[in-house]
Amino acid sequence: MQEAIGIIGGSGLYEMDGLEDVTEVSVPTPFGMPSDNLICGSYREKKLVFLPRHGKGHRFMPTEVPYRANIYALKSLGVTQVLSLSAVGSLSEEAKPGDIVVPDQFIDRTVSRPNTFFGNGLVGHVGMADPVCPRLTAAILKVGEGMEPTFHSGGTYVGIEGPTFGTRAESHLYRSWGARVVGMTNATEAKLAREAELCYVTVAMVTDYDCWHEEDVTIETILAVLAQNVENSREIIRRAVTLLAEQGSCACGTAAQYSIMTPAELIPAETRRAVELLYGKYLKG
Repeated sequence: MQEAIGIIGGSGLYEMDGLEDVTEVSVPTPFGMPSDNLICGSYREKKLVFLPRHGKGHRFMPTEVPYRANIYALKSLGVTQVLSLSAVGSLSEEAKPGDIVVPDQFIDRTVSRPNTFFGNGLVGHVGMADPVCPRLTAAILKVGEGMEPTFHSGGTYVGIEGPTFGTRAESHLYRSWGARVVGMTNATEAKLAREAELCYVTVAMVTDYDCWHEEDVTIETILAVLAQNVENSREIIRRAVTLLAEQGSCACGTAAQYSIMTPAELIPAETRRAVELLYGKYLKG
């Protein structure tokens, strides 16, 4: 199977010039159905797979997004590296609405969603000290050198449960931690991508200053900035695809190699079947 680049974001990202051989695929998984059908295509002979995170028409709240099914479905279609585009609030003065942040750390404050492929008789612990792929990060920052939006390298993304925006007290707390942006989806995706041994990077598009800035966060403001960012997102994808072919190797593809604690013979058969795609190479015997 040809290796592919996965794109997680809005439902219209695949409507970009130069994308060829476009097909729509339904992908059932052992963890349920993904957010929507996946869109497969090719750009400059590189296979791309697009997944609308919240479903077409934005049907899933951040807590309801089937993150495990999404990541599993991407891997099942040959995806080895994931570019995740998402809207965030800024926790720093220098990251302005319209700017782009490429975080290198996450703080996960979510409490109500499945965020691991382990369980059901299978115990594993995957390292997350450095949660994003340095190779993809370098490519995205290289893309930013030739674009109009200001790109910010590094910083911490605070993942909150949502769907409500945070209080001013919470916003000030996250700033006191030194965090740069706040969002509701990418901390969960990053964990699951690492467990699935996929390269992963977040392209965080700043839509507003979070409420620490003494301004109310409104959906109208966010949608207005998102509309401006649609073509920026497509251009990032076009440029990144070209650069990724030039990058070297990384360790993401073996992230789970020594993580599994449960002896293979003790793992329930149903669980083994569910994770065969992910960990079958480590469960011999």
